[in-house]
Amino acid sequence: VNGKNIWRNHYEKTTNLLQELTKYSSQIVLNTSCSLLHVPYTLRHETKLNENYKKHFSFAEEKLNELAELANIIDSASPEETPAYQKNKALFTEERFCENKGVQEKVAALTEKDFVRLPEFSEREKIQHKVLNLPLLPTTTIGSFPQTKEVRANRAAFRKGEITEEQYVAFNKKKIADCVALQEEIGLDVLVHGEYERNDMVEYFGECLDGYLFTEKAWVQSYGTRCVKPPIIWGDICRAKPMTLKWSVYAQSLTKKPMKGMLTGPVTILNWSFPREDISLQECAYQIGLAIREEVLDLEKNGIQVIQIDEAALREKLPLRKSDWKSDYLDWAIPAFRLVHSGVKPETQIHTHMCYSEFADIIQDIDNMDADVITFEASRSDLTILDTLKENNFRTEVGPGVYDIHSPRIPTTEEIKSAIEKMLSRISKEKLWINPDCGLKTRGIQETIPSLVHLVQATKELR
Repeated sequence: VNGKNIWRNHYEKTTNLLQELTKYSSQIVLNTSCSLLHVPYTLRHETKLNENYKKHFSFAEEKLNELAELANIIDSASPEETPAYQKNKALFTEERFCENKGVQEKVAALTEKDFVRLPEFSEREKIQHKVLNLPLLPTTTIGSFPQTKEVRANRAAFRKGEITEEQYVAFNKKKIADCVALQEEIGLDVLVHGEYERNDMVEYFGECLDGYLFTEKAWVQSYGTRCVKPPIIWGDICRAKPMTLKWSVYAQSLTKKPMKGMLTGPVTILNWSFPREDISLQECAYQIGLAIREEVLDLEKNGIQVIQIDEAALREKLPLRKSDWKSDYLDWAIPAFRLVHSGVKPETQIHTHMCYSEFADIIQDIDNMDADVITFEASRSDLTILDTLKENNFRTEVGPGVYDIHSPRIPTTEEIKSAIEKMLSRISKEKLWINPDCGLKTRGIQETIPSLVHLVQATKELR
């Protein structure tokens, strides 16, 4: 029984496998494939999920029931005649109504040129330097700003119908305006809108895509005491409506400095969702990629010159066997990202961000994503990635992160200067960006402001 996904076990397939195994051993133990930590606790409290959907799912408690049913089925004199087997067989013969022929045709029509951005990076880099006219060692943040109690309360009140959409939007616009003004006062070079409208970097986008389902209480552990509620990919994915456009365009209207459009990439959206099992991960990633691509092109068309497509979870689906990395994952994961940005103009600067991980063994693949700028969450590893970048002649412009946002501690100007100097010993000054190592969503205003002030001050002194 699959311990990492939430779909019902197909008893016919499983019993056929068990019958095959009995040829080799009579000592067979039924179990889940791994700890049930990776799936939600139970379906019993999902009161809003339609039964036509819910009957196809199995959370932790239900998976234990599946093990018990499978044991009874294979112990039966006539396994295929047991009620549990018959009910399961009927479930898997039902039509799920999850297909979108238009989406399938778009994926099938993709050609090699859809994954290649022109002109080459070196030529784009020159064009972007001229058009954006940013100073040496440009400063920016990763995207999110502190999500205060007031921000979360505003979102919750809107979801519960306690405030109108106009009130919800007005609150967020005020927060965005304050955020833009704060960044300009601090002196950052490339600004962000703060992401006050977003509950989660995957669930938010799933809510704007056709093909997704959402649960009420299906929480799973992310890290430490932090939990997330991954959305479920039910069917073929397409963009139902613009996802970030109005917020980014509004934010850009408040400043003459470049405003980053902020998106989550297709591989991270896929890796942090519960995926389908009836189509390949590659096909699903390309479907999501086409949807995000539409948003990228809309942002560009509406004057957003810098667009960040986060791939925080790129490494998470790497197979355990290193020999399978290319054929089983990277050969479609990297193209899925390239599909998202291959259609933009040379002067549009594409950023991406990757969260804390080991990058040395896939650094060439990361370079082949063909982004213009990549920021890493590398400060906690004492910036060991710098040697890897230098050894591999990393061509993409890079911001390794000058301080760790996971601590409330405020770095001093001198500490940040020291980190930048360390970076400059291995990265050319023309390719180095100065930024925190991750988003500021979990930090408080009281430590965010002085940290960014010190970041800008350190950069100006070194310039």
